[in-house]
Amino acid sequence: MIRTTAIVGTGLIGTSVGLALTSRGVDVHLIDTDERTARVAAALGAGTVGAPSQQVDIAVLAVPPQRIGEVLAEQRARGLARAYTDVASVKDPASLGLPSGHRPADYVGGHPMAGGERAGPLAARRELFEDRTWVLTPSPDNSQSVLNGVLELVALCKAVPVVMDSAEHDRAVALVSHTPHLVSSLMAACIQEAPREAVRLGGMGLRDITRIAGGDPQLWTEILRANASAVAEVLGDLAKQLDSVLSALHDLALDDPQGRQRALSGLEDLLYRGQTGASAVRGRAANRGTRAETVSVAVADRPGELRRLLSVVDEFERHTTSVSVVQSTEPSGLQLQISAPPLAAGLLGARLEKEGWNILVPA
Repeated sequence: MIRTTAIVGTGLIGTSVGLALTSRGVDVHLIDTDERTARVAAALGAGTVGAPSQQVDIAVLAVPPQRIGEVLAEQRARGLARAYTDVASVKDPASLGLPSGHRPADYVGGHPMAGGERAGPLAARRELFEDRTWVLTPSPDNSQSVLNGVLELVALCKAVPVVMDSAEHDRAVALVSHTPHLVSSLMAACIQEAPREAVRLGGMGLRDITRIAGGDPQLWTEILRANASAVAEVLGDLAKQLDSVLSALHDLALDDPQGRQRALSGLEDLLYRGQTGASAVRGRAANRGTRAETVSVAVADRPGELRRLLSVVDEFERHTTSVSVVQSTEPSGLQLQISAPPLAAGLLGARLEKEGWNILVPA
């Protein structure tokens, strides 16, 4: 059972781990080369500043990928913990600076699939990892007790552990995390060079696609260095699709009806595939491996009622799987159906009922 933990590195992830663990009664020690940052984390309630006087149950290395090997060796030499894990977004041993790719038996690689565009302890949240995937990349040399300790850490943070091979993990995050960040940065860089009048027209779509470009450039440069080959492969596939889109757009300007029709068909196919992919991502993010429940709400027969109802539902947007309007026997002829994981559905239903909405109970 984990009673004591040391966290080396008190940025967004390290501080969030500390907040999650202290909320579960774990004694957390915060270690950082920047003592001011560690003090901020401590002031937030993530633990106490300074190395422990005795060996802790587990240490979490929340430092940039290229420093994992160095920090792991340093902390193992001083006997900081009985087990070690990290939170780096790349898991190839060589990229982590582990000598000759060697992974010590008391170390299990880890990567919580959570974060944000803001860096530092002030952006940390205790609930950051709740229902989020936390990848573990154990080695054959790990003992069961070491692996169990890391699994308990993940459980204390209320995350969902997933065991993967290091290379498989790096290819996957190149697609779902690292390349999207680059694309976001490319779009944001274009906006930075755009006329002010054009930028003023930007709305939610522009903010959505450029949001993650606000991440720490130095950290992301290191992440891309560490996973360059896998990211290059994904970008190569993306470049081929961009070439096809460019060709289609150029064809639309030609005086060739058949060519224009082919171009339109190709663009429409891409947009439909994109829509399907977006639905899959949204459904994955909302469900996170759990079933969905539906909250049905009668829409009163008054102007603006649907908009007023949707304004409440929008506050739960991050947790909903789908929102739809269906025919009903109510006076307005409408009811709103919201699908969400059980906990979110329960909270939403209670909120709506408290505000006087008519929650429909299935017959």
